[in-house]
Amino acid sequence: MTVTATSVDERDQLEPRAEPAPRAARIARRLVPAAAAALSGVLLYVSFPPRTLWWLALPAFAVFGWCLRGRTWKAGLGLGYLFGLGFLLPLLVWTGVEVGSGPWLALVAVEAVFIALVGAGIAAVSRLPVWPVWAAAVWIAGEAARARVPFGGFPWGKIAFGQADGVFLPLAALGGTPVLGFAVVLCGFGLYETVRQLAGARRARTVQRGAAAAAVLTVVVPVAGAFAASPLVSDAAEDGYATVAVIQGNVPRAGLGFNAQRRAVLDYHVRETERLAERVRAGKVAQPDFVLWPENSSDIDPFRNPDARAVIDMAVKAIGVPISVGGVVEADNGKLYNEQILWDPQKGPTDTYDKRQIQPFGEYIPLRSFISNFSSDVDMVRQNFSRGTKPGVFTMAGTKVGLATCYEAAFDWAVRDTVTHGAQMISVPSNNATFDRSEMTYQQLAMSRIRAVEHSRTVTVPVTSGVSAVIMPDGRIVQKTAMFTADSLVEKVPLRSSQTPATRLGVLPEALLVLIAAGGLGWAGAAAVRSRRSER
Repeated sequence: MTVTATSVDERDQLEPRAEPAPRAARIARRLVPAAAAALSGVLLYVSFPPRTLWWLALPAFAVFGWCLRGRTWKAGLGLGYLFGLGFLLPLLVWTGVEVGSGPWLALVAVEAVFIALVGAGIAAVSRLPVWPVWAAAVWIAGEAARARVPFGGFPWGKIAFGQADGVFLPLAALGGTPVLGFAVVLCGFGLYETVRQLAGARRARTVQRGAAAAAVLTVVVPVAGAFAASPLVSDAAEDGYATVAVIQGNVPRAGLGFNAQRRAVLDYHVRETERLAERVRAGKVAQPDFVLWPENSSDIDPFRNPDARAVIDMAVKAIGVPISVGGVVEADNGKLYNEQILWDPQKGPTDTYDKRQIQPFGEYIPLRSFISNFSSDVDMVRQNFSRGTKPGVFTMAGTKVGLATCYEAAFDWAVRDTVTHGAQMISVPSNNATFDRSEMTYQQLAMSRIRAVEHSRTVTVPVTSGVSAVIMPDGRIVQKTAMFTADSLVEKVPLRSSQTPATRLGVLPEALLVLIAAGGLGWAGAAAVRSRRSER
């Protein structure tokens, strides 16, 4: 048998060499996924409040899944960063309302790094069987990291916080924000995988039944789970009712400058409380059992300023029931606290709660000496606030009211431990005047709606300048104010003491999803190592 070698030229004639793709086509192959990643991030932003387009999160993650599936981790890193920029740049624009674009852009640049790392992780697990499950878990692991570091974390933009009007909402009562967010992301990635399987079957004229069924299940199971969890959502009273009043006194003008007019802010809240007392005496509204004022309703320390103490006492006596007053208080040791003060009409101040999750670059400046080299804005926070150490639960006219002050509403633990310490309802006193008429107040209001369902508690949101609201345990807003309008809300609300699975489980669902993400990344890493070895 004779074997004849074929020359290179002959082989080229038999098998013509493929022409290299035109340069424009190569550029397009890179730009199209990049543009799609950024635009899908924008689409995710549009799904967030004040819009009620919660369902847009699903196509946003479907497109993001198309961008990432089958790519290298390096490509995933870049595409994830673009997705993060598309999402966070418009979502967090309110952070620059008073201090300019520098801090806003810096915050987004840092937070988008977490999403970039998530993108790399999703690209890595996208070759695994049932990859949407692993990918959704990687997203939640990224949210868990972002909620903790740096400087105590920044959970703003959790997927769960965009779902207050969505069909997935009951899952908050099952496993909190991690399970709710996981279901949404899984459904989005599953939607893309289902379309991909159907398209592949159409081209090949054959169906990979196992893969197709798994893809469909990643869409069906989250939706079915949400409907199965709906019995956990209830606004039935378990411990009777309380009639609560929420005061929105308004501010002289929006912006940081309103702190210079802090006496006017205090007087506004006193005046609105006295108006409420007049309406009660006239029989126009019910007598409340207690009254809730916002954060920073008295930036004058009433323990050190007799005039502030006198006007607060006057307002409390006028309405004749306890008031929770938001104050800025300097302790005997010189430390400054963002404090809620329980003020009784007979006994005066009887209890306090010091805000525990204080806002970096707002209530304190981390790395002050270093950052001052780049920005003089740090001088706007002349003295750092100190952190409280104990959960806030006031007993007001026999009702246990849990307190999560403003920024704390974004943190799972800060709301949950008020309920585990006996809160029958929750109040989220806030001050959004600094952020003018931006979307910030609506984003925060949506968080409070999620917390209401998560822990099956009435949630009140007293805000200096709006939007103040009363939220039922099923997440419905039954009353709310307009922005920058002095007003009061009076509502009879159900009190509840049972704990949802989310309350009882605490951090466990999130920890389990992080472990699933770690397992998927480990599996993907091992598969990549085996593939490289086989190529050698």
